[in-house]
Amino acid sequence: MIDPNHDRLRLDRRSFVKAALVPAALAIPDNSPARRPAQGAESPPEEPAAGPEIIDTNVHLFRWPFRGLKYDRTEALVQKLRRHRIAQAWAGSFEFVLHKQLDGANRLLAAECREQGRGLLIPIGSVNPVWPDWEEDLRRCHEQYKMPGIRLYPAYHGYGLDHPELLRLLASAARRGLLVQIVIRMEDERVHHPSIVAPVVSAARLPEILAKVPEARVQLLNADTVFRGGRVRALIEQTRTTFDIAAVEGDGGIGRLVDGTHPTYRCLVPMERLLFGSHAPFFPCESALLKLFESPLDRPQLDKVMYANAHRLLG
Repeated sequence: MIDPNHDRLRLDRRSFVKAALVPAALAIPDNSPARRPAQGAESPPEEPAAGPEIIDTNVHLFRWPFRGLKYDRTEALVQKLRRHRIAQAWAGSFEFVLHKQLDGANRLLAAECREQGRGLLIPIGSVNPVWPDWEEDLRRCHEQYKMPGIRLYPAYHGYGLDHPELLRLLASAARRGLLVQIVIRMEDERVHHPSIVAPVVSAARLPEILAKVPEARVQLLNADTVFRGGRVRALIEQTRTTFDIAAVEGDGGIGRLVDGTHPTYRCLVPMERLLFGSHAPFFPCESALLKLFESPLDRPQLDKVMYANAHRLLG
């Protein structure tokens, strides 16, 4: 009997990248006369060619408060992600950053993903554990809006990861089976609006905190500052914390992060802890794709980062 996976397993990295990822990252629309729609006709939505499944664990909808972004309309962002073979995107909302009524922002996000997501967007809500009645916001995210996780913004919401209410939130989310994503930073602190105080989030206390709730599922987003710190080894060895690749920097950065030879990051992160994340539309989604295929990763490693680790994390 012929093994249906035989050809897939034999596919070398160079062929895989050339056939699947490079065209996605460098996609150029065909505007030749033969492919242009007739005048007045509606352009058909662009669909990707057959290729690998990619789950993007780090995107946001709506408008970034401090400057316009090219793909801040949901329809445009969805088309962009589909063009690059993103099969699923875990979406938070830029409104969470400064919004004081998070339930309204959660409700809007859930509706937008349902109505405009075209089966691609998975809504990830938010709560602020230092505000009153966060338990009710968490309940609505889970029970009313059917969200599989929440995304926290400690730098903008005014608390550190050692705040006692965070431990209660992690425990409550774990009981509900919810993923907790913690945004370490949204943008470089050097370019913050001068009226905004959003300090670097320290993860130094996180290993001992997560040791108290070992069943919690936690992912750190945009965690390059954590990789530069001295507590990553404890996070890896003592917890199940995972990370996205959006903020990984440097030539061959992902591969060097995995084998512990990165010149800037003081850590070795197992491949099983890394998930694809683009931080779109704040970053171009092509940036994360380029990081994948310019790193020396083989096909099984690429599969883990692109989708397998995300499937396992979200259950």
